[in-house]
Amino acid sequence: MLYELRVYHVMPGKMQAIQARFRDHVIELFSKHGMKITHFWDDVDTDKNQLYYIVEHENMELREANYERFRNDPEWLELRRVTEADGALVEKQESIYMKNVPFFKNN
Repeated sequence: MLYELRVYHVMPGKMQAIQARFRDHVIELFSKHGMKITHFWDDVDTDKNQLYYIVEHENMELREANYERFRNDPEWLELRRVTEADGALVEKQESIYMKNVPFFKNN
């Protein structure tokens, strides 16, 4: 299993908007394209304006194919257009890819 930690540097004043977009639409859209979000956080230091989440993928090849379908989904394109009518919600996005280590078992 491949775990992707996505870090969003959210535009000032847009945290509620990005969280609403995920809550109301994007989590379901990701699922439609074979991507499962397993954890979601915002930073304790609200001045950082950062949002974090984990997406599970079978492997990197499926990750790429799933995101390609998502990025080209007409529903996503319209949602992004509508939710960013007053400007972008995200300044920058980073991804960190992780895999389990054999010595650690989560009980």
